Amino acid sequence: MIEVRMIDYGTQKEFIDRIRNRSSSADVESCVQDIIDSVKKGGDAALLELTLKFDKVQLEPGKILVSDKEIKEAYSKITEKQKKAIKAAIANVEKFAQAQKPKGFTTEISNGVKCGVILRPLEKVGCYIPAGRYPLPSTTYMTIVPARIAGVKEIVVTTPPKKDGKADPGIIVAADMAGACRIFKIGGAQAIAALAFGTETIPKVDKICGPGNIYVTVAKKLLYGTVGIDMLAGPSEIVIIASEKAEPGFVAADMLAQAEHDPLAASILITDSKKLAEEVKEELSIQAEKLSSKETIRQSFDNYSCIIIAKDKTQAVELSNTIAPEHLEIIGYEKGILKDITNAGSVFFGSYSCEAAGDYCSGTNHVLPTGESARVRSGLSVYDFLKMITIQYLTKPGLEGLKETIGTLADMEGLPAHKNACMKRFEGESK
Repeated sequence: MIEVRMIDYGTQKEFIDRIRNRSSSADVESCVQDIIDSVKKGGDAALLELTLKFDKVQLEPGKILVSDKEIKEAYSKITEKQKKAIKAAIANVEKFAQAQKPKGFTTEISNGVKCGVILRPLEKVGCYIPAGRYPLPSTTYMTIVPARIAGVKEIVVTTPPKKDGKADPGIIVAADMAGACRIFKIGGAQAIAALAFGTETIPKVDKICGPGNIYVTVAKKLLYGTVGIDMLAGPSEIVIIASEKAEPGFVAADMLAQAEHDPLAASILITDSKKLAEEVKEELSIQAEKLSSKETIRQSFDNYSCIIIAKDKTQAVELSNTIAPEHLEIIGYEKGILKDITNAGSVFFGSYSCEAAGDYCSGTNHVLPTGESARVRSGLSVYDFLKMITIQYLTKPGLEGLKETIGTLADMEGLPAHKNACMKRFEGESK
C-alpha cells in the first residue's frame, strides 16, 4: 500500500525546494567527463569497452550499427497491432509538426530598407532514445518527426543495446517508420559523446535531442557548445489542478501514470477541496495495488509525490506557476483559468485530456522541459531544428536615410571604421 502525504499550502515551501533539488548532478560529473574523454580519444573502441562496462553487453567491432537484417527482424518481433499503433501515433505527431512549421518573411522597415528571415534546417541531428527501465518507442518518433518535418537531411538514433546485443525491436521499428537514417546500439553518456565528436562509425551531429538518465543529461550539459542540445531533462513531473467537480478516479489514475516513470518522478495534486483530496488519496491506494509498477509508484510517493491543499483556485495556480511543471492537467474548471497559466511544458485541459494521450499520440510532443525550466523554454518542436537567419536589403536611398543614425552611434562607441563603411558609399556627393 502506498503512503500519500497531504500537505497544506502554507507549509509546502520546503517540499517544493526538495523537488527542485531532486536531480542534482554534481556526484556524477567527474565520471561523465571521464567517459567523454575516453570516447573523444578512443572512438569506436572506447564505445565497445564502455558498453561492456556499463551495459554488460559485448558488442562485436563493426556491429554498432543496426543492420538492415536487424531492422527486418525487428518488424517480425512486434505485432501488427503494435505496428498500427506506432503508425497512427506518428501520423498525429507529424500533423501537429507540419502545423508548427514557420515561414520566412520580409517586412519594410522604412523606405528602401527591408528586413526579413530565411529558414534553414540543421544538417545532422542525433536522437537519444532511452531503453533502460522502460524502452520508449514513443520518444523515438517524438524526436525524429519534428526534425524530419523541419527538413533535417540526416537523422540518426542511438539507443542502449539489450543483453542479447540487439536494440529494442519497438524502438527500431518506430525509428524506421519515423524516418531515421541510421540506428546505433550505443547508450549512456558514451552515446552523447559519440554524437558530439563523431567516431569511425557514428557521425558528428549538429544537435542532440531526447531525454535520458542523469549520466545522459550531464553529458549533454558538459558537451553543450561542442554540440547543440535540446534541453537538460530531469525526472518527470505532473501537477494536477483540480476542483471539487473533478472525478477522483481520473485524478488518481493520472498521478499514478506519472509516478510509475521513476522513483524520482513527482505527481502532485493541488486542490482547494479537502473532500476531493481524501477521495483521490483512497483511489491512489486502490488503483496502485492493481499495477505491476506499484513498487516504483510507492517509491515516488515516498519521495516527492503528494497532495497539496490550497485555499482557492488562485493559490493553486500560483503554486503551479512556481513549480513550472513539465505536465499540467486542469480538471473541473472553465477555460478562463488558462489565462493565468504562465509556466508549464504542456497543458492538458479537461477531464478526458489525460496526460498519457500526450505521451503517445494526441499530436503534441512529449519531450518537455522539467525542473522549472518551463519558465524559460518550450517542449521539443520543429523550431528546435531550424535556424532563423535574418536578412536585410538596403537601397541607396534606404542607407542614406540611416546615415546620420549610423554615424552618430559609431561616434558614441568609438568605432570610426563602422562610420566609414557607411559614409564611403556617399563620398564625393554634395551635402
